[in-house]
Amino acid sequence: MAEGAERKEQVAAWTADKKQLSAYAMDLRQIGNVVVPPSGWKCAKCDKRDNLWLNLTDGMILCGRRNWDGTGGNNHAIEYYKETGYPLAVKLGTITSDLDAADVFSYPEDDSVIDPLLAQHLAYFGIDFSSLQKTEMTTAERELDQNTNFDWDRIQESGQDVEPIFGPGYTGLVNLGNSCYMAATMQVVFSTQSFCRRYFMNQSLKMAFETAPADPTVDLNMQLTKLAHGLLSGKYSFPAVEKGETTAPSVKDAKQEGIPPRMFKAVIAASHPEFSTVRQQDALEFFLHFLDQVERSNAVKPELDPSRSFKFGVEERILCSSGKVAYNKRLDYILSLNIPLHEATNKEELEAFNKSKAEKISEGKDVSSDEIVRPRVPLEACLANFAAPEEIPDFYSSALKAKTTAIKTAGLTSFPDYLVLHMRKFVMEAGWVPKKLDVYIDVPDVIDISHMRSKGLQPGEELLPEAAPEGAAESSQPVADEAIVAQLASMGFNQLHCQKAAINTLNAGVEEAMNWLLSHMDDPDIDAPISHGSQSAEISIDQSKVDTLISFGFQEEIARMALKASGGDIEKATDWIFNNPSASASSAMDTNASSNGPSTPVDAGLPDGGGRYRLFGIVSHIGTSTQCGHYVAHILKDGRWVIFNDDKVGASINTPKDMGYLYFFERINS
Repeated sequence: MAEGAERKEQVAAWTADKKQLSAYAMDLRQIGNVVVPPSGWKCAKCDKRDNLWLNLTDGMILCGRRNWDGTGGNNHAIEYYKETGYPLAVKLGTITSDLDAADVFSYPEDDSVIDPLLAQHLAYFGIDFSSLQKTEMTTAERELDQNTNFDWDRIQESGQDVEPIFGPGYTGLVNLGNSCYMAATMQVVFSTQSFCRRYFMNQSLKMAFETAPADPTVDLNMQLTKLAHGLLSGKYSFPAVEKGETTAPSVKDAKQEGIPPRMFKAVIAASHPEFSTVRQQDALEFFLHFLDQVERSNAVKPELDPSRSFKFGVEERILCSSGKVAYNKRLDYILSLNIPLHEATNKEELEAFNKSKAEKISEGKDVSSDEIVRPRVPLEACLANFAAPEEIPDFYSSALKAKTTAIKTAGLTSFPDYLVLHMRKFVMEAGWVPKKLDVYIDVPDVIDISHMRSKGLQPGEELLPEAAPEGAAESSQPVADEAIVAQLASMGFNQLHCQKAAINTLNAGVEEAMNWLLSHMDDPDIDAPISHGSQSAEISIDQSKVDTLISFGFQEEIARMALKASGGDIEKATDWIFNNPSASASSAMDTNASSNGPSTPVDAGLPDGGGRYRLFGIVSHIGTSTQCGHYVAHILKDGRWVIFNDDKVGASINTPKDMGYLYFFERINS
């Protein structure tokens, strides 16, 4: 009966941008001498004993609105407001010692509101809220259930006669406690040829065990091999025998136990404070963290690294008003796409639905989940939005030596074996309130992104000069990022110390600067003014450490930057390089800025091919935020779509292709 933390998070995310302070609360006039008992309530105009609302003006108890299916109340509370004009009512059964959670509704404002004087208003009717227990759902909770149940059923294919599937490649993963984000992601990852070959086809369990360090339980290579053999061998995918039964049930009624990936989760989450908990996490964040760890574990033999099959280069072209251009490159594993709602293909249906919804609300009726119409945006519109020109105001032009407006376009320098599209359904509204876009994406089975390939520096184009705003002599001088300095200073740190922290971590970020600051607070020169001389004179880098990083395959310039940012620690320097891929990309661009073509492109050695892709995997999310809800995977295997819902594996009947959070495509080799 208790309300779990996940439920509270869902409701909080749902109501975060909705509840406002009522304009009628502060001056509410209360009349009469009614004393409301702590229980045994009943509507004053009918026999309803649930969904009851206490009018905060005169203490009248009346039933709520009638729902679309006939449930709920008989509209007596809203009819009473229309007769009297008494504005505020609180739902009985939602009043507890936590008054912030009580459901207060304002009829003239037509919304759930905040009543800062609720305790005083309740005391007028003799209500001791500290002793009351929650017995009713709030309006927000009812809206949340109504809005999510339909999506929940569609994504999980609830109510469908899903046929269980067993055998190699059809093994479920036991939920270890909010680990569905990991299960859904790993099922798709191990449906790719690159990961199958690396950890299953080309590596036996015995081989992985023999090459593991002293403790194989903490070796990622060993645990990935173990997980691959568990998922792909078929040894653990068979109908489970119930206790007391001697024979397995029929395939149609059978369930499998699945495998619990405890050791794998312990290893992959060891270096991450969030994934090591049992809280729900973002599947995208886990996917990127996972690929980063795989890349590191294969650093000695990068040719074996299966994560490279997801990696590609992105190039941004900036056209200055002077006519000159600049090119910036970076590497990425995912293509993150904004969703242009204005490109919805069902605008007329949306307008009709919104009009009908407004009418029903004015009549005191609810809208059923079956009637809800959501925007439908084609995937092509999302891809076009990524490649569309974007204005950059206040761009400093080294050619004009002044600020101007530039035009930025983006494209891909290489096409990976597997293309992952991330739909940005979670956005920040005013006040940094997270919100999930309630939208469907129409995704075709085959896409062609050949037109998105970047062409690089073209004949006749002239690169922007490298000179910095204050001239070449000062371009190498350290300059602290004011945003980083401001955030550190707001925490109470000394302004000079904050500037030094930002400079010495090469403006890598607030966290890096804070770590530097905390470890250098006792330096004898921490209060000395910032030197504007040569940086090499300030910080001496051990050449042997530079050589060590070069032996790992890193460029010398990047190695020096990383060692400087990490105080000379090789391990931290390695982490810094992996966490700042843009540094190596921009370094490569700076190195090649004066030439007509890159001598060592940032995407050198990455897989590349044509731009036609076929959809083979979908990770869908149900819930109001990435930190709550549930993840499910749908994967195209052997010519049919299969649903992987933790330890449940079955043939998909109505694959929800329009509800994906992450879409996985494989390149079509013609």
